[in-house]
Amino acid sequence: MPETERFEAPAPPKKYPTAALVSWLIGTVGVTVFFAIGAWQRRWIADDGLIVLRTIKNLFAGNGPVFNAGERVEANTSTAWTYLLAFWGWVTQAQLEYVALWVALVLSVAAIPLAMYGTARLYRARWATGLTLLIPLGSIVYISIPPARDFATSGLENGLVIFWIAALWCLFIAWAQRDPSRTDGRAKAQLLFLAFVAGLAPLIRPEITILGGLVLLVLFLAPFGAPGARTGRIGTAWLMRIAIVVVAAALPVGYQIFRMGYYAILVPNPAIAKDASGSKWHQGFIYLGNLFGPYTLLLPVILAVLVGLIVWAGRTGHGRHEVAERGDILERAGAVALRKKGRWTAFSGALQRPSTVVATILAAGLILGLYWLRQGGDFMHGRVLLAPLFILLLPVMVVPATIPADGRNRVGRIQLAGAAFTILAAAGTVWWGTAIHGRVLSEAPMDITRDGIVDERRFYVANMANENPITAKDYLEYPRMRAMMETIDELKNTGGVMFGSFDYDNWYVAQLRKDGLRPDQQGKTTVYFLNLGMTGMNAPLNVRVVDQMGLAYPLAAHTERLTDGRIGHDKNLPAEWVVAESGGVGAGPGLPGWIEPKEVRDANVALTCPQTQARFASYEDTWSFARFRHNLRQSYGFNGYRIARQPEYEILRCGLTPPPDPKAPR
Repeated sequence: MPETERFEAPAPPKKYPTAALVSWLIGTVGVTVFFAIGAWQRRWIADDGLIVLRTIKNLFAGNGPVFNAGERVEANTSTAWTYLLAFWGWVTQAQLEYVALWVALVLSVAAIPLAMYGTARLYRARWATGLTLLIPLGSIVYISIPPARDFATSGLENGLVIFWIAALWCLFIAWAQRDPSRTDGRAKAQLLFLAFVAGLAPLIRPEITILGGLVLLVLFLAPFGAPGARTGRIGTAWLMRIAIVVVAAALPVGYQIFRMGYYAILVPNPAIAKDASGSKWHQGFIYLGNLFGPYTLLLPVILAVLVGLIVWAGRTGHGRHEVAERGDILERAGAVALRKKGRWTAFSGALQRPSTVVATILAAGLILGLYWLRQGGDFMHGRVLLAPLFILLLPVMVVPATIPADGRNRVGRIQLAGAAFTILAAAGTVWWGTAIHGRVLSEAPMDITRDGIVDERRFYVANMANENPITAKDYLEYPRMRAMMETIDELKNTGGVMFGSFDYDNWYVAQLRKDGLRPDQQGKTTVYFLNLGMTGMNAPLNVRVVDQMGLAYPLAAHTERLTDGRIGHDKNLPAEWVVAESGGVGAGPGLPGWIEPKEVRDANVALTCPQTQARFASYEDTWSFARFRHNLRQSYGFNGYRIARQPEYEILRCGLTPPPDPKAPR
């Protein structure tokens, strides 16, 4: 029989030794319970977490997945989070704020033991003679930092993100440890399920596609079946590659086509509002320091890196275990086949191994972290770096410490020293976590410093004197909110454009014009305010709610990013645009005194720019197949379309004729 046909299936991995199993179980339960308690103590729903709930309310009301009825705008970054909450809201018929709270909490807490299980599985082929313990390390680092517990609830998609990462990690590890020669139906189903989960990445969050894409690349390049076999498996391998692409792409590509035809852009509207492809490296490093500095996070990170290197050194010293346990392709498929197929076969055959999984995960975590540094981070303390940190900690969520049966020889002494350092590093991490777990970013939580970063939870807790703000009604205690509700009630028959006043207790109102209004503008009340979530969830669905940054307002989203603006808030549409676009008066007693009539006149002219009018039509016109097709063609151009912030400059940019000054002599 030719050497290439004597491919033996690898022996199944050893069962977990009792000490390893018990230590993993104790550590996992302990870490998970502490995280659950900490997350529950800090439970809350952020203002941004309320934004998605208004979209769901509109969906349930028959207005579609929109923030404002009649305007097809995708105001939520995570598509999967929107529809997951909608599903559980529909099933339970519970108050949406509590649906978001519990779904986020369950996913966040479940992600920890799931990730620890995946890491334990990573090391199960490395049991040596002696006593092996699995000690929590990276998991302690993650749960100790306050932002991890803050955003375990919050109503934002962080819990979904880390749960998806943990699930992908487990499935990826299982794939790497599977017999590579298997081509039965179960092996195919497991591979395609992994591809499907990885393919969900752009629906979880657009930037997390970095991780899902790298995993899919590895799956695509890896062989399927024993190398060198003569039973037509080359054709099967390529059919599986095609199946991987189809299964991974079906849902995200299908939704992308829907997004382009329905919303008329390529990405969620917040990605345009925050210019997700922009560059603010300096601010990004400030944001990194804002997370690492207050908690001395560099200390446990260094310990985790050192322990990881020790584990890696132990792996290289015991490379024979991986061959014996997995049936490594390079060693067991036969050198003859590899010489015939060349270097590509050698490279491809080496992909289905745990070391490749670890390298892929670490690369994805580093790239994702660099993306957020380039983007400038966020205005919420720590939030967007939690996912990269969680990814980078995956290989050391738990770590093996082996106390050898015989410590008198050289290998035994090295193992003993490694185990001692690992145990001391874990103890030091526990000490660090105990010291910093309650540390706060600032003693003045309501102050926003020059870097624009704020401890979001403490900011709202302090503003509303409520330790656990959850519902939209809780946010009525935020400045201006009760006055907003009173003003909305006063305008229910006339409509108008509302602007928050500077005294926190009143709202300015621009009256609507008597004539020249579109049917959808007549009697419509528009609220123009920064805090989109609390405003949108408290205002009735027939009240239009828009914001300066453009999260739910394309006109603001398509302005240019302010170079020195506060991160995450670096677009600020002047109020004159809103008055003009909403049908407000351009002068006279119906216009608040601080709004310039000339600017309103300029804005009315600037709004007639053909490109801007086309953008309005793309999300305001009645949705039909013709509109769907038109939006598909225009979505790429709309994605990069930008207007000048100042109406007079926009008139020049678009080549329009400025309006005449009514006071000028004729």
